Amino acid sequence: MSSPTKVSMVTADGVEVFYRSAGSSTAPVVLLLHGFPSSSHMFRNLIPLLASKYYVIAPDLPGFGFTVVPASRNYKYTFASIAQTTAAFLDVLNIKKFAVYIFDYGAPIAFRLALERPDAITALVTQNGNAYVEGLGKDFWAPIQQYWTSGAPSDREAIRTAALNFDTTKWQYTNGSPHPDAIPPESYYLDTALMARPGNEDIQLDMIYDYRTNVELYPRFQAWLRDSQVKVLAVWGKNDPIFVKEGAEAFRRDVGEERLRVGWLDAGHFALETNEEEMAGLILGFLGKFGI
Repeated sequence: MSSPTKVSMVTADGVEVFYRSAGSSTAPVVLLLHGFPSSSHMFRNLIPLLASKYYVIAPDLPGFGFTVVPASRNYKYTFASIAQTTAAFLDVLNIKKFAVYIFDYGAPIAFRLALERPDAITALVTQNGNAYVEGLGKDFWAPIQQYWTSGAPSDREAIRTAALNFDTTKWQYTNGSPHPDAIPPESYYLDTALMARPGNEDIQLDMIYDYRTNVELYPRFQAWLRDSQVKVLAVWGKNDPIFVKEGAEAFRRDVGEERLRVGWLDAGHFALETNEEEMAGLILGFLGKFGI
């Protein structure tokens, strides 16, 4: 029997963090960290599939979903800040140890947590969650990398025009999927509506510019993968043009074969929209194999 998913709010780091949870609070924790431009909504189908065995928690990161950042907080929308807020969120819930599912923006958040709390993460499940330069799809990232180099307002506005709109959000969900008509439209409509809130476009542009700091930290992320002996399940949507499959293969350099599994889903970027049952089976089998 599946566990019902609850929605809750908690104050952490001066932020009203919205999160979804399911399962027994005494069970091992699986933390789900979403990516751009989504929210914990992307895990709505996965959560109950994992909750029979795990306490599953999926927060909305600041700037996304239904998490509220008070104006008085003067929040700086950087990956360092969001990692700090996520750490505070875990502290409020008294979570010391957890397995983590990383995707897109969720990846550098989790790796930053790992650098601060190297023994907290019991296992890493990465679905198009990148930690290697070769995982950056060249065509997608070229204009963003130009903006990183220049910092120019014209490059910022070019990304606003190209990336922050309904068509591009829908493309992120449907491109590379062998079954695009099976993807529920409420997913990309919700993302678009929330991204269009006053001031949110500039928050997203700030985050896109700050992503360069994650790439600078890749060597430290990789060192943690080597030193921590963490177990890693790297299962990617193989048709994703944003974080390409070479990024999954690259984990082999730093994670020994005895604690690594690499696999592929016939899907694009948002693989959970069509492959959630397959992914849940892989996660449960992987964590169970290592007694997590």
